[in-house]
Amino acid sequence: MSKFKIIEQVKITKVEIDDSGKLHLKPEKSKFTLIHRTATEVHWDDKKMTLYSPRPRDWSNLDWYLHIVRVAKTGCSVALKLTDETEWININDELKTEITKAQQTI
Repeated sequence: MSKFKIIEQVKITKVEIDDSGKLHLKPEKSKFTLIHRTATEVHWDDKKMTLYSPRPRDWSNLDWYLHIVRVAKTGCSVALKLTDETEWININDELKTEITKAQQTI
């Protein structure tokens, strides 16, 4: 028996900062209804079908993006990946570039 978990690859269809400042990542197919159990401040929005962060306080939106992706990978065995089709809502070009570059290092 292998010690390694199989990591499922899931596309991120949308990255959004909502009106309250929370960062949302919408996975193509997976649901993360129990992610709150990781006690990492990453939550699941059943209506939007997104993983989301609290409003940035000490961390930037880039930090929260990386944290959400890492929690999905370590806590749920899901590797969230940006694609050319990922929709960006209320994300400025600078943050989009930072997130896209950071995704390559994960």
